[in-house]
Amino acid sequence: MSDSLTNRLGKLAKLFFKLGVIGFGGPAAHIAMMEDEVVNRRKWLTREHFLDLVGATNLIPGPNSTEMAIHVGYIYAGWWGLLVGGVCFIFPAVVLTAGFAWVYVTLGTLPQVTPFLYGIKPAVLAIIFAALWRLGKTAVKSWKLLLIAVAVAMGVFWGLNEIVALLLGGLMGMICLRLRIGTFVGSMIFPLPLVSNIQKLNSSSLPLVTNVSLWQLGLFFLKIGSVLYGSGYVLVAFLQAGLVDDLGWLTQQQLLDAIAIGQFTPGPVLSTATFIGYVISGMPGALIATLGIFAPSFLFVATLNPLIPRLRASKWTSAFLDAVNVSAVALMAVVSVRLFLNIVIIPVTRSIDWVAVLIALVAIFLTIRWRLNPAFLVMGGAVIGWGWKMLDFQF
Repeated sequence: MSDSLTNRLGKLAKLFFKLGVIGFGGPAAHIAMMEDEVVNRRKWLTREHFLDLVGATNLIPGPNSTEMAIHVGYIYAGWWGLLVGGVCFIFPAVVLTAGFAWVYVTLGTLPQVTPFLYGIKPAVLAIIFAALWRLGKTAVKSWKLLLIAVAVAMGVFWGLNEIVALLLGGLMGMICLRLRIGTFVGSMIFPLPLVSNIQKLNSSSLPLVTNVSLWQLGLFFLKIGSVLYGSGYVLVAFLQAGLVDDLGWLTQQQLLDAIAIGQFTPGPVLSTATFIGYVISGMPGALIATLGIFAPSFLFVATLNPLIPRLRASKWTSAFLDAVNVSAVALMAVVSVRLFLNIVIIPVTRSIDWVAVLIALVAIFLTIRWRLNPAFLVMGGAVIGWGWKMLDFQF
């Protein structure tokens, strides 16, 4: 490899490892952080190109934010960059999840992390808000695209599947933008369950099945990685049906604990597979499950990325991409609204958590006024959340 390529790979590795460490908040937050880093700060991509990648990624199976890391890596440093970007983004979550799995199996308990998450979640809202504002200004190029975005958002709120909503948004764009006829407001969203508070976890038992072969485990997660559309919560349905109901490899409690661990570790929630693989077959199982669930994303991106410039070159498919892009921003907005409500409303009393609101507002101000690096927002939120919970505990 040339020195210039080595230098680029080093920059990619450093950036996406950092994003993997601070990547709390799910795909919307991850994509917001990537947009800030690769568009605003480093100028590796234009905002229009970044939006094309976001829209295209939403149309293929797999974890959206991981596939964005793979896309950016490929564009910045070719085939080696494709591997480095994806692997470095996934690596921190996989290592942390494997560590939690070891503690869970060995000691039967996990440490409390809720105080840190209490402050991190509002800070992540600010990162998403800033990215939505920037991406929205780029994506909404006309009043027709604005109406398409509203239609997609309304539809998803009313129960339409996210992928169907994106495809319908793209078709509306082709019709309305190319045929120059009026658009219409349809109804389209996939209701995202609210993330519950993470409680202390207890291992209900060691694996129920001890004779699961590694190829069976790998094949199971390979199939999931090849067909998983939508948010990380769709993963829960696949795991429940496959691992608990059909195969009996996990107990219900172990599955719930695995999902919880995937939520409070940074990076892609699909790192849940690492935890499950470890519980079933130890470290070899963790490695096989991780490879199985993430490998399809690398193949999908390698196939799709070279096609995006060709789609943009055609007037018809360019209109489709414009509409899919604005639809993807609409989906991010819907997720953000649900995340906001989940964070600022106290479940038991249904009252507003004004401390969380204050953290979010301060973080938004710092993001807009000084464009503070997301890493500092996440770390600052964690410290404030821990401090407030400790103070609240004392009194």
